[in-house]
Amino acid sequence: MRRSISAEQRLQSAQFPNCIGALDSKHICVKKPPHSGSQYFNYKQYFSVVLMALADSNYKFVIVDIGAYGSTSDSHIFSASRMGERLCHNQLALPEPSSLPGSAGLPAPFVIVADEGFALSSHIMRPFPRRDLDDRKRIFNYRLTCTRRYVECAFGILSIKWRVF
Repeated sequence: MRRSISAEQRLQSAQFPNCIGALDSKHICVKKPPHSGSQYFNYKQYFSVVLMALADSNYKFVIVDIGAYGSTSDSHIFSASRMGERLCHNQLALPEPSSLPGSAGLPAPFVIVADEGFALSSHIMRPFPRRDLDDRKRIFNYRLTCTRRYVECAFGILSIKWRVF
């Protein structure tokens, strides 16, 4: 039986309340498939398929999407994936919005943190652009980046355990 992580536990481990996980992708190197043209050729200058994953604060992959062409952008892969479609149509069974710790304001939605390669939405948080940041935006970017380390570490664990990745 899987134990549910409370909002307090998420805040303590990630210091980013109302966050259900971090989203990112990893390019898996492949031999050029026959007759594929440049579909699998990525910006890193090799042929790949994309592994996109949402990882929780325990470095566990919660949702994955595997097999997109290496030439496709993260934002497009996500929006075309079942995960992205379900999030867009509010079918991912996210917790109901809740107030942020220490706040008496309106309830905030639960979110997924991602990098600049993903489109901003009501459930996807990404950093502020790096120019003209005040202290609040700089602190927000720092915390969001620290929270994104969960998916980065999950990919690192995957790569160490199975060298093929």
